[in-house]
Amino acid sequence: MKKVISIDGMSCEHCAASVKTALENLEEVKSAKVDLKKKSAVVKLKADVADSVLTNAVSEAGFTPLSVTDK
Repeated sequence: MKKVISIDGMSCEHCAASVKTALENLEEVKSAKVDLKKKSAVVKLKADVADSVLTNAVSEAGFTPLSVTDK
């Protein structure tokens, strides 16, 4: 299962790396690929996870999650 998170507030590669680390630290996340230009992250999941868990991780990293969609 994959989910795409639209994220506001990322302006550099360091920002993208912060989001990637925050998402990959979640137990349910297998991997996260953050695209700075598209301002989004594609998250591959090991197990189903509530969208709020993903958005909270992004928020705690200091960025604004705009939406989560299934891919």
